[in-house]
Amino acid sequence: MPLPRLPDAAGAARFATSERDFQRICGWLRKQCGIDYRDNKRELLEHRMRRVCERESLGSMQELAERLERGGDTALQLAVLHGASTNHTYFYREPQVLQFFAQVILPSLRPADLRIWSAAASSGDEAYSIAMLAAQGYGIDAARAGVSILGTDISAVMIEAAEQAIYPAARLSSLPVALRERYLQALPGARFQVDAQLRAMCTFRRLNLKTMPLPFQRSFHVVFCRNVLYYFDREQQRATVEAIYDVTERGGWLLTSVTEPLRDLGTRWAQVHSGVYRKVA
Repeated sequence: MPLPRLPDAAGAARFATSERDFQRICGWLRKQCGIDYRDNKRELLEHRMRRVCERESLGSMQELAERLERGGDTALQLAVLHGASTNHTYFYREPQVLQFFAQVILPSLRPADLRIWSAAASSGDEAYSIAMLAAQGYGIDAARAGVSILGTDISAVMIEAAEQAIYPAARLSSLPVALRERYLQALPGARFQVDAQLRAMCTFRRLNLKTMPLPFQRSFHVVFCRNVLYYFDREQQRATVEAIYDVTERGGWLLTSVTEPLRDLGTRWAQVHSGVYRKVA
């Protein structure tokens, strides 16, 4: 999917960003959620913050930075967090990791009180892809009765979209046809909704991954934390995966993107396969 079209020159000039204001906004994002926009992504962040300014009727990036630092405006803070998070996702993303989950991990686990966490769920595409694989592996009745999937994201807008579970056809292009035909219902306007039984397996909540310790009373057997770590600096990457380790069952699994290796972070996770780690201690 291409990046959003950048605004025209007039729009860019209106919201020209000084180095000081850019760093103030970046600093606020790092402090609040660990997102680290480096210089090579400056244009992308500026574009997204201009859109926030336009929607919130702010006159400049300086005003945005000042209001963030002043605090107290929860609606603006949520708008900035939503704007800064990537939210680029689709069904059955990185199939090699999902195939390992379906062919190796699921058969090793019993579908009885099986707890799975999609830690950067965005609009729910990943969580529902996991639900489809669980339904295929265990049968829909056993999966519905014994598998619980929690999807979390920092964006309240994405959580609402995940709960609705309605997606355009373009987001399904990587999904195997058999899964699409079995678990998605066609709607008008080339849209599809996830089957009600799969929706019942999934719960969505807003969560900042920088929240330490993670606020879970029960640990997980499998955690998906994909395509989010590279938006954190090294310190936050390590803190995040170590916190996930603490809320994972002994012998449990962590699945990351294949482009997000953990080997240089010095964590307690043992690598099993590309993008696949296990809690063995």
